[in-house]
Amino acid sequence: MQSISLLTLTLAATAAISAGRFVAADGTTASAGGNALGVSRCTAGAGEDFPVDVIGTTQVTAAGAIADGAAIEVGTDGKAITKSSGITVARALQAASSDGDSIEVLLIAN
Repeated sequence: MQSISLLTLTLAATAAISAGRFVAADGTTASAGGNALGVSRCTAGAGEDFPVDVIGTTQVTAAGAIADGAAIEVGTDGKAITKSSGITVARALQAASSDGDSIEVLLIAN
């Protein structure tokens, strides 16, 4: 697994955060179909600081099958899903075959 983060910021978790999930700027898991600041690099409990990859490539947890090169939006629990009607937050750099797969994505500012 590879990631090339060009910018990693530190956030304070305002709720429990899982590793490899899209997160919002307020320190929570990003809402399905919504904007995301980046992807969490580790798990964190409420009140704990955690690193968030904001620019570059990173590893994110998929919610199901995703084709290599597909546009990505935030799904349930901050997992990556193939874009349908939400905001594009990343582009898949490899395919995912099932829920829980970790894939490399290119983050897209939104």
